[in-house]
Amino acid sequence: MEGFESFIGVNFWTALFTLLNFLLVFFMGKKFLFGPVMKMIADRQKEIDDMYDSANKASQQAKALEDEYQSKLSQAKSTSDEIVKSAVARAQAREDEIIRQANADAAAILEKANADIALEKKKALNDAKDEISGVAMAIAEKVVERQLNDADQQTLIAEFIDNLGESL
Repeated sequence: MEGFESFIGVNFWTALFTLLNFLLVFFMGKKFLFGPVMKMIADRQKEIDDMYDSANKASQQAKALEDEYQSKLSQAKSTSDEIVKSAVARAQAREDEIIRQANADAAAILEKANADIALEKKKALNDAKDEISGVAMAIAEKVVERQLNDADQQTLIAEFIDNLGESL
């Protein structure tokens, strides 16, 4: 049983040495661990308090800026209404000018188209006269069965065109 008592038993010097070790570790921990940790916690708390103060100041500034923004917004709305009215008036005047110009351009295009039509009609008529005179000459040659000289041919063409112009 003696081994058991030595295993469970308390030795005074071992207990004293353990107690001194514990106190040494406690004071070392307090000086080198708890002190810096508490300082870090205090610094962090101060930083958080400063953040809250800064946030409160920013909130107050934001409220002031919001009030200023609302007043400027109402001024901007009235200014924008004036600008829109002015722009509408200018747009209406520009629209009238564009319509006037478009009508003038359309009239010019119509006039040019009519002139082109008249020119094409005259050209088509001349082409038709030339073609008909050629056909008439071919028929006349076959009827007469002889070759006409240039002077006779020109005379017959001129007479035919005159007669053709009168019939049209």
